[in-house]
Amino acid sequence: MSEPLSVREFLAAQRPRRADAARNFDALLVAAREAFAEHGAEASLEDIARRAGVGIGTLYRNFPTRRHLFEAVYVNEVEDLGRMAGSLADRPSWDALITWLHRFVDYAMTKRAIREALQGEESPVFLACRRSMYDSATPLLQRAQQDGAVRTDMDMDDLLRMVSGIASVAFLDDEQRTRVLAIALDGIRSRP
Repeated sequence: MSEPLSVREFLAAQRPRRADAARNFDALLVAAREAFAEHGAEASLEDIARRAGVGIGTLYRNFPTRRHLFEAVYVNEVEDLGRMAGSLADRPSWDALITWLHRFVDYAMTKRAIREALQGEESPVFLACRRSMYDSATPLLQRAQQDGAVRTDMDMDDLLRMVSGIASVAFLDDEQRTRVLAIALDGIRSRP
């Protein structure tokens, strides 16, 4: 049995090689992410193509089924989270962790729509994404714990479950979500 594709390899295998086709592919991912965040899993494929500035045929050439689009958006989100985690290495540990967690909330909202559409199915793609996300984010938490900024009686799974729970609740507006997240994150700070 061959080794499963990594998250990076999965997306690279799907992305077209021609520059114009790659731009369309990327535009479709951005448009789909926005549409899923706004309208959930039932977002219209025609609307996604329109938002991306391409025809529906271009969408189907890149993503033959709705599932292909869901998986590609999900993988792209995880890749973005991984890149962001790496880019925060020079920031103070608390700021780096909090910045990443705020981006994670956006990801969690997109993930919820995709998971609903796929009825919670744990595909190899989702399992690889989860592993990739934990591998990139855990060093942020560990560095904050080593610096004494974050309590040490928790791990990344605890933290992401807490933040995912907040992201899954319906709020009056984004301001309220941000405020509730700030209250919860204050609870993970180390106290002298």
